[in-house]
Amino acid sequence: MSESNLAARSDRDMEQVSGAEVIAQALKTQHVEYMFGVVGIPVIEIAVAAQKMGIRYVGMRNEQAACYAASAIGYLTGRPVVVIGGSSERSQETMGAFQEFPQVEACRLYSKFSARPSSVETIPSIIEKAVRSSIYGRPGACYVDIPADFVNLEVNVNSIKFMERCLPPPVSMAETSAVCAAASVIRNAKKPLLIIGKGAAYAHAEEHLRRLVEQCKLPFLPTPMGKGVIPDNHPNCVAAARSRALQFADVIVLFGARLNWILHFGLPPRYQPDVKFIQVDICAEELGNNVKPAVTLLGDINAVTKQLLEQFDKTPWQYPPENSWWKTLREKMKSNEAASKELASQKSLPMNYYTVFYHVQEQLPRDCFVVSEGANTMDIGRTVLQNYLPRHRLDAGTFGTMGVGLGFAIAAAVMAKDRSPGQRVICVEGDSAFGFSGMEVETICRYNLPIILLVVNNNGIYQGFDADSWEEMLKSGDATAVAPPACLLPNSHYEQVMTAFGGKGYFVQTPEELRKSLSESLADTTKPSLINIMIEPQATRKPQDFHWLTRSNM
Repeated sequence: MSESNLAARSDRDMEQVSGAEVIAQALKTQHVEYMFGVVGIPVIEIAVAAQKMGIRYVGMRNEQAACYAASAIGYLTGRPVVVIGGSSERSQETMGAFQEFPQVEACRLYSKFSARPSSVETIPSIIEKAVRSSIYGRPGACYVDIPADFVNLEVNVNSIKFMERCLPPPVSMAETSAVCAAASVIRNAKKPLLIIGKGAAYAHAEEHLRRLVEQCKLPFLPTPMGKGVIPDNHPNCVAAARSRALQFADVIVLFGARLNWILHFGLPPRYQPDVKFIQVDICAEELGNNVKPAVTLLGDINAVTKQLLEQFDKTPWQYPPENSWWKTLREKMKSNEAASKELASQKSLPMNYYTVFYHVQEQLPRDCFVVSEGANTMDIGRTVLQNYLPRHRLDAGTFGTMGVGLGFAIAAAVMAKDRSPGQRVICVEGDSAFGFSGMEVETICRYNLPIILLVVNNNGIYQGFDADSWEEMLKSGDATAVAPPACLLPNSHYEQVMTAFGGKGYFVQTPEELRKSLSESLADTTKPSLINIMIEPQATRKPQDFHWLTRSNM
């Protein structure tokens, strides 16, 4: 061996690497592209090392918002959340160390995998398992706990066993006999309905699902985050007759959609007592929840949809497009759309929700991401704002968690900026929901992200008061004694939060002002903007056949 080779080998044997660098390298190897966080002792060095490795780091203002952003980027990229948390030093355990807490044990309740490496050398294997666990089966968050003393601890690079990138998730398919049974049930349906859920979007099942809908002439409706898997304006989309479709269908096929509160648990009176459910899901534990299904298809949504298509390719079948079920659905769609347009056309001021959303819809780019949260803001917006592409709608989802909006929007915008320059993110917020994470406007401006925030402002949670009513009410006592709990300060100028950090802000009260401000915001790609849209404080949804959830006594 030459002297130069001996010297190189000797240098390698002496090379030291810090725990932070090991973490960053392990994450990079597992194809982690983005990191969101709020840094402090002891994790600052981890973020710095990650940036040096080429991982994009986005510094947030609140840890919840950071996790919301990470969960959204995981959904959009197929690489779910891995949380890296700093903990107290090992030598100080049980002594009352700074922020000492049983983090690993606590996170086991809420994650698929939770662990603390026993040494710096074992970090890569723990991170590989965390990433693998997060993407295999039903995707979910994982937690890796890093003791403070590991971050700057240096070890010999040769002692580290770096792991290769984990393999993509295995694609599982349903049993052939179950697929045949499902096809038979669909063929014999008198009033069939397909429900396309978030799981179908995550599985990238859009091509096969569209083929199934069009080949078999079947009606479908999306769940909130299933919007866009097949375009909302597709002629077979019956979302405008959602309640009627659910209530009278005799066979319902669930593609990655759960029979939870969003779908009213699959129970009467929202459904027929004898409705037959066909469940397609990657998670066995989800099959049979709340209602016993007629057929269960366990497997990857895309792969199982392809299996169903093969059955209908072998023996072609179409649902008659002019029968009474289609007639019932189309009539209900027509009447609901007419009611919404009637509300949207009202000239009175302040505006109502429908007026706002119809004017917004007219200008939305077809390829934009739509992020939404709030109560009526999200529910009404979902029915009016259209999605034409899969995985382009992000909202509060299964947990109905308020505060997700700006984190979700930041994630979508960071990805759009990298992969589709020019693509816009439209974040539609209720005024109450905006308050949960409003300081992330600074994050948006710091990274100059292509986000337009629309704050639909009714001065309250659900409903509020106008300024005159508010002032009159305060004459009768202190606000803590007389102000209804759901009220917020009237006419709050949320747009000034955006201008404070260098973005553009608009305060609008009329349809003309709304159209002009949105047009200007879409045309200006140099900075983010916030449009504060004042609406009637007592505005609400059009009358519904059923209440959306258990009624309050208020």
